[in-house]
Amino acid sequence: MIQRFIELGEGYSDLYELIHLAKANQHRLAHMMALNTEIEGREVISLAIVLNPTDPGDFQPIYICREGIPNPIANPNKRYDLFASLSEELGKNIIELTVKPSKQFSEKDLYYQYLIGILRMNRFIPPLQ
Repeated sequence: MIQRFIELGEGYSDLYELIHLAKANQHRLAHMMALNTEIEGREVISLAIVLNPTDPGDFQPIYICREGIPNPIANPNKRYDLFASLSEELGKNIIELTVKPSKQFSEKDLYYQYLIGILRMNRFIPPLQ
């Protein structure tokens, strides 16, 4: 199975694309996630959706808006509210995890491998086969 992060942006206008992808693929929607981190003293989150693998093909996409949205606990904002409203509409809980910031990795691919490891370890996505 191939599991891959697909970065849409940092959560500005691309958040609307993430929301549309979740609505259009609600029959495949496995999880909605908020990944908390801190960058240069600012608490930010990455919002992501995990879709179930394709059949055939065994490709599991994880769409993400990376580290551009202020943490709603520290700084309430409309972008997170839109994501939270969608989770209620689709009957999904938002899974919150605290992760390292992407800036701690020399390449984005290494950061995404780190996140895939965390998701596998916590059984949010299937293990490597």
